[in-house]
Amino acid sequence: MRKNAFSVLMERGIVEYCSSPEGLKDLFDQGMVTAYVGFDPTASSLHVGHLIPIMGLAWLQRLGHRPIAILGVGTGLIGDPSGKSKERNLLTLEQVERNKLAIKDQLAHFLDFQAGENSALMISNYDWLGELKLLDFLRDTGKHFSVNTMIAREYVKSRLEDPDKSISFTEFTYMLLQAYDFYYLCEHHDCLLQMGGNDQQGNILAGVELIRKKTGKQAFCLTYPLLLTSSGTKFGKTEEGAVWLSPELTSPYRFYQFWINAEDSMVARLLKLFTFLPNEEIDSLVRSHLEHPERREAQKVLAYEVTRNVHGEHAALGARRASEILFGENFEPAELDEEMIAILSKEVPSGRVERPLPLPLADLLVESGACASKGEARRLIQGGGVLLNGKKVRDPLAPVSEEDCCAGGALFIRLGKKRFHLSWAAR
Repeated sequence: MRKNAFSVLMERGIVEYCSSPEGLKDLFDQGMVTAYVGFDPTASSLHVGHLIPIMGLAWLQRLGHRPIAILGVGTGLIGDPSGKSKERNLLTLEQVERNKLAIKDQLAHFLDFQAGENSALMISNYDWLGELKLLDFLRDTGKHFSVNTMIAREYVKSRLEDPDKSISFTEFTYMLLQAYDFYYLCEHHDCLLQMGGNDQQGNILAGVELIRKKTGKQAFCLTYPLLLTSSGTKFGKTEEGAVWLSPELTSPYRFYQFWINAEDSMVARLLKLFTFLPNEEIDSLVRSHLEHPERREAQKVLAYEVTRNVHGEHAALGARRASEILFGENFEPAELDEEMIAILSKEVPSGRVERPLPLPLADLLVESGACASKGEARRLIQGGGVLLNGKKVRDPLAPVSEEDCCAGGALFIRLGKKRFHLSWAAR
């Protein structure tokens, strides 16, 4: 017997709010449900913050329901004011269209568009919003919205009360456009569920109400939790900024490292939210983790599973092995092939040696920029703090020859516990 999708989402911790929990549970029991999430293509990539909505859609499809990913090309031209203290920069249609294509590829890692009856759909809301006539929209849709209610929304009220943070009519209408999206999908795709972040609750409920007023149907709102770290910062944000799903913006290795650095207190929840591992397997993994937290086994599984889902198995394996090499686990020089050197070269400093090999190790460290002086190089080497291609060298005068080089003439050097350097031999 197929599991009830609402129950599964609850078990995985994906549900923060639902407009009618029992009603939605009953709807899932009746047959295939169509649900949608909107993604505004205002950037060239989605980020970690989008993964919970994506996982929600993916779980529904795995349980026999039909997911729709709406690429908000139309609403992206306006910009959602929710959670913003100032006006967004408006993008051109060409910019939004370019972003749409990149996001489409990222969503395809999670959703199956060739699954038969419950195949995922990916639609641009510009297809219908671009055809709307202003007078028709105001008459047929605008009349169902109370300005009093709209002004009472916290993100509107906060900007009305601060003269330096005014809200334009353009942004003010965003709620109507999102509600119209829901109504349009209900009418044309029998969609009765919209899902989104908890900050979207008001906009989604506006669509639920519009559908009720215009069709008499009961539609549903489901929102996801906002994840915060122990320090109170939004999960998915780092000192460098957002953690992107695009490998060009956040490399698979750095993406992997983000997850492997997850806090112990959060790892059980993250495994349920961001992986497809069975709950029983997660519970067993967490119990083992609690016995030996220093091994970070739960984080390693989390990092591998999420990286594989986003970037594919090959990239996940490469990121995992690069992490093992950089953080002290044994490896053989033969593992430093062209692909691994290419991964490492993006993550650690590097420098080129101009003189031909062989060279004494201390000289090579200085000439490639790994050490500032021969004195520093000698102290590190004699103290046992230098590993060349994974092998400890204690003699500053030990010759480094062409035979020591890895792919492309690279020499992978570890200095102490946390410093790494790639030295390139002259060719």
